[in-house]
Amino acid sequence: MPHDHGSGHTHIDPASGDRRVAIAIWANGILTVAQIVGGIFAGSLALIADAIHNFSDMAALVIAFGARKISRRPADDKMTFGYQRIEIVAALINYTTLIVIGLYLVYEGVMRMVDPPEVLGWWVVILGGVALVVDTLTAMLTYSMQKGSVNIRALFLHNLSDALSSVAVIIGGTLILLYDMRWIDPAITIGIAVYILYLAFTEIGGTIRLLMLASPPQIDNEALIAAVLGVQGVQDMHRVHFWQVDEQRISVDAHIVVARDHWDRLEAIKSDIKAMLASEFGIRHSTLEFEHPDHPHPGAAIYGHD
Repeated sequence: MPHDHGSGHTHIDPASGDRRVAIAIWANGILTVAQIVGGIFAGSLALIADAIHNFSDMAALVIAFGARKISRRPADDKMTFGYQRIEIVAALINYTTLIVIGLYLVYEGVMRMVDPPEVLGWWVVILGGVALVVDTLTAMLTYSMQKGSVNIRALFLHNLSDALSSVAVIIGGTLILLYDMRWIDPAITIGIAVYILYLAFTEIGGTIRLLMLASPPQIDNEALIAAVLGVQGVQDMHRVHFWQVDEQRISVDAHIVVARDHWDRLEAIKSDIKAMLASEFGIRHSTLEFEHPDHPHPGAAIYGHD
């Protein structure tokens, strides 16, 4: 299964990307303070829920900003693979935060459904409108950056869910003004929370896969092994590992048993395998250990160390 790493990725220079994230941090920080104050004054849990979500966005942005900076450090004697995976850790933290916030908002919403408080609808509508503008701006700032980064994609989903939450808050404030439907405020809060949980649980699996060094889902393992076995001189293949340092770079490690009558062609066979991996599967990093058919690892499985 061929895979083109470059397709669909919009590359933005690091300095420009950092500026976008910094702007988003300040915008969400100011908005969070305004929403919390307004939510307390207006008695709106939905507005406070949106503020808490915005605060989580600001925290997520700070984490992502730091992770972007750290990920650019070159490999050293302590981190021989480099620091790129810090962005995956940041994404996991942000998705986990989304889940915790979502569960908390469900609890608070249910408690308020029992005894809906008085809510000042105009405050809810006005601050919800301001939040929508900021959330939309932040989502636009991170949209073009999220296609090639699990870290920024976590941010984008935070921002997108915030924008949709703000729309829901505005609708809720309007219904309170028109029909005094006080129960709508906690109901919208629960709806926001369910949507947050849906986004978080949908995306966190891919992040965990990366951290667990799972086989990249876009690679057909069996097809790749068959392709390697089809290279002239290759007799067998075992102890195969597919993994990723980050979302863009797929790596493979494997033991290759070379046919006896091709043993003097090791360099040519290695070049053929690496060229095939790059052209057919988009894999440009491979570590290959060659074995003589008279001395292979006994009982070695296709995958794993045993």
